[in-house]
Amino acid sequence: MGGARALPGRGAGGSSSPPAWCRRQGWSLCWAPDMAAVPAAAEGQEPLLSSGGDDESRYGDVVETQQHYRSRWRSIRIMYLTMFLSSVGFSIVIMSVWPYLQKVDLTADASFLGWIIASYSLGQMIASPLFGLWSNYRPRREPLVVSIAISVAANCLYAYVHLPTSHNKYYMLVARALVGFGAGNVAVVRSYIAGATSLTERTSAMANTSACQATGFILGPVFQTCFSLIGEKGVMWEIIDLQVNMYTAPVLLGALLGIINIILIFAIFREHQVDDMGRPCKSINFEAEESDYVDQDAQGNIDQVAVVATNILFFVILFVFAVFETIATPLTMDMYSWTRKEAVFYNGIILGAVGIESVIVFMVVKVVSKKTGERAILYGGLLIVLVGFFILLPWGKQLPNIQWEDIKNNSIPRIIFNEMFTPFWKLRTTQLPSNHTVEPTGCSVVQPWCLYTPLIHLAQYITSDILIGLGYPACNVMSYTLYSKILGPKPQGVYMGWLTASGSGARILGPVFVSQIYTHWGPRWAFSLICGIIVFSLLLLEAVYKKLTAFSVRYGTMQG
Repeated sequence: MGGARALPGRGAGGSSSPPAWCRRQGWSLCWAPDMAAVPAAAEGQEPLLSSGGDDESRYGDVVETQQHYRSRWRSIRIMYLTMFLSSVGFSIVIMSVWPYLQKVDLTADASFLGWIIASYSLGQMIASPLFGLWSNYRPRREPLVVSIAISVAANCLYAYVHLPTSHNKYYMLVARALVGFGAGNVAVVRSYIAGATSLTERTSAMANTSACQATGFILGPVFQTCFSLIGEKGVMWEIIDLQVNMYTAPVLLGALLGIINIILIFAIFREHQVDDMGRPCKSINFEAEESDYVDQDAQGNIDQVAVVATNILFFVILFVFAVFETIATPLTMDMYSWTRKEAVFYNGIILGAVGIESVIVFMVVKVVSKKTGERAILYGGLLIVLVGFFILLPWGKQLPNIQWEDIKNNSIPRIIFNEMFTPFWKLRTTQLPSNHTVEPTGCSVVQPWCLYTPLIHLAQYITSDILIGLGYPACNVMSYTLYSKILGPKPQGVYMGWLTASGSGARILGPVFVSQIYTHWGPRWAFSLICGIIVFSLLLLEAVYKKLTAFSVRYGTMQG
């Protein structure tokens, strides 16, 4: 069999040779029923290549050629890339969508900004179960390529939303919704990784996938920061009426990366399916000539309480991070009188530093989780995020600069809350912005809370960024890892679709929630409610803590 060695406990007879179906498939990945002499692999590690010069790798009861091993992990890494690019497609315009919206449509307000950002997740929530169902019956390459192509086209549409003479904000809404629809391939990616890895490989693979996704969310604004150097005017490509500036360059880069992703899927990606022991299994995603394959029938039922609880916790984690990303630009423009360009540039730098911090967190938690367990890290991450949002609460008496240029007919909006604590005459001490600036800066007086809500100091904002950047990636990685372990050897496509929909729902409600609360009631109410939501999630985690155990541990097939 191409130099493959007999498994321990087997002689040179027929019992050690691969079955006919395996030879016909061109696989040297074969099942040895005798498990007695199988060495244990370290959890979370990729298969170890055998020593001695043989052209195969050894993993538990499996003998696998290097060619098959490399093909399988090349395909998994293509899925890592797909997950990363999907996340970048969401976050690459987060810092600039608000100033771009103001530039292309003067009728748009902060409330509509929430719908623009939420439209991405709405599209993803609709598409995830559709692409997941598609991948259950057809090769996964099909939904992957179609979904990425939709995202490429949608990014191109976003680059042209400034051309129509009216209703530009609705064109932007459609463009972002289509980008989100294309990002519905997340469920396909995760179900493929779950099916192409053994149980001992899956923890590391799922953690890496979560790391790629979270890194994409965090590093997307870094690309935006680089493109902010182009400026609002940019360069006009008159032949195709394309204006390349700080707002359109990021999505054009996203379109280019999408095309590269499609090419890599055609060139490198291959279908692979293994069971929890790493044995190859027949799958609807690729053809098998023989019916002699390893079945994955697992004894026992999935703990549905743990599944629902993990979905809720994942919803909260993505909800608070969506709030964090959405509010960054409006908050800093209101509190620190930053211009649109300054807000995009400075927030991009801050989130870039948070991204570096998060990469370090990803490396640390994979090691620490082996000693403390995933549940403890998830609990600690939520506590850190809670502290981060608590620090953002406004305190003191200093008020932000007021954008008086927005006052019309010399009228002052009625103060609707806390009026007795901040009398109007005390606003005379507030420093007013210059009337000679082309772009008005400061906290718009049409937001009544600007007249009485204390300033959130820059040190508060940066400290909060650091803490949220520390807690969010830990929570993200651990929730996905726990979820995959709870599901165990059961088919995970449908369940991953539900988890993706849960995260998409969070990214829909998060921006809408914070834009409405922030616009009408201000940051004190917005961040107080966020703190309450996180406290609820901590109580839920405490209640279901013992249920969040791996399927194999729960049914005694492996020790916890």
